[in-house]
Amino acid sequence: MNKRSIYLCLAVLLLFTVTLTACGKEAEQIPAGAVPQEESAAAVSFTDDDGREISLDAPFKRIISLYSAHTENLYALGAGDKLIGAHSTSTFPAEAAFLDVYDYSGDPEKIIAAEPDLVLVRPFITRRAPDFISAVEKAGIQVVSLYPESFEEFDDYINKLAMLIGAEEKARQELAVFHGAIETIRSQTKGIGDKQTVFFESTENNLRTVTPDSMPAIAIELAGGINAAAGAVPVEEGSSIASFGDERILGLADEIDVYISQRGAMNAGGDKKSIASRPGFDTIKAIKEDRVFLLNEKLISSPTFRYSKGVKEIARYMYPQVMDSVEGYMKNMEASRRDLANIVVMSRHLPVYIPSSSKYYQEEREGHTYGLFKDVSWTDKNFDYIETAVFYGYISWDRRSDGEYFNPDAPVTREELARAVFTAGGFSGGDVNSTIVDLAECKETEIVRLLVDSGVFALRDGLFEAGRTVTMQEIVDAMAFVK
Repeated sequence: MNKRSIYLCLAVLLLFTVTLTACGKEAEQIPAGAVPQEESAAAVSFTDDDGREISLDAPFKRIISLYSAHTENLYALGAGDKLIGAHSTSTFPAEAAFLDVYDYSGDPEKIIAAEPDLVLVRPFITRRAPDFISAVEKAGIQVVSLYPESFEEFDDYINKLAMLIGAEEKARQELAVFHGAIETIRSQTKGIGDKQTVFFESTENNLRTVTPDSMPAIAIELAGGINAAAGAVPVEEGSSIASFGDERILGLADEIDVYISQRGAMNAGGDKKSIASRPGFDTIKAIKEDRVFLLNEKLISSPTFRYSKGVKEIARYMYPQVMDSVEGYMKNMEASRRDLANIVVMSRHLPVYIPSSSKYYQEEREGHTYGLFKDVSWTDKNFDYIETAVFYGYISWDRRSDGEYFNPDAPVTREELARAVFTAGGFSGGDVNSTIVDLAECKETEIVRLLVDSGVFALRDGLFEAGRTVTMQEIVDAMAFVK
């Protein structure tokens, strides 16, 4: 064999070796059982909760949500801008309430005319309005039905929702925060020896409660409590509502430490006074000790990221001294208005305020409208306590030409603190009549005089100094005077 033939053979052998190596590397990069991208039918595929096989090559961009939890979760996943409409019960965040409204009990042509590329529903809607869903699908619009039947299915539900909008990484981040918040609550309450027993009223009608595997029942457990109705049986197969009745409740009168009544579309119910006035209910331990709480169903029965806040609220009801400790604010550092809101809510053990009516944003009001502060986003970590402090009138706010402002990071003045302390109540005029040199410079002269006479505020050289800023410790000390 001449040299030319030898070189040719070597070249062919080298090319063959390189080809095999490249093919081997390509094979290693494709997981077993996976289809190469160019052969894939879709970038994302899964089965929805009505049995549809969902496949899509790109995220949806024009979405109508007919279930409030879907709407809320889409905003949490950063996809609020993809929503072109929602059901009338979609009121959180506040901007969702101003989307175009669509209803599955109406004419499907309204949705069809809006030309969405996705309509999100849940199985309940499919069962309730099958013809409506069919008409939307026949128009060529993709319908996806999702609903987690249990707390354990929440992550899977969120991940599927994220696939529809291309937000898988955002979902992972939000779920990590969600579970982290719940784990923090569990760690705060797990060492408490005197575990509190809770009765959860789901509906006033027949005084029903919830099943042991329901989200509210699991929330009680996660919060470190004992469910008084742990053996409750569902009213029908698959329901999370359970029969109980006043006779069984009164049989547990001495054991119920905390009584929680759900509020919202599922249970309009009454207030704390009407619950206490029910025949025989004055014998219930929780009612005798004024530990009756109304909890918005959006926090506790709806599958959203706010469920962790519902767990926290229950923990606050059961263990206020632990969950509402203001020890972290006992610092000689200048306080901000957000600090004031936090200290007020925790020291007063105020339940977090959330509007319960789906028509809230349709009503005219002179005061602040929940969620519409220009400078406090619904994603702000102090959002709930700020809204609560404002709702109960502890802290003022500003209305400007372009909207409502809270000024969360502005310092707190002595007069602002005086207003918060006075609003908390428990003060009456005494025999002391202090001389306040600069009283004329105060806006709330009677409040300032009363609190100075009551010993809440000390004068410096006879001066109240209404505009002087206060520290966190001063707020804590002042709130301690509230009876």
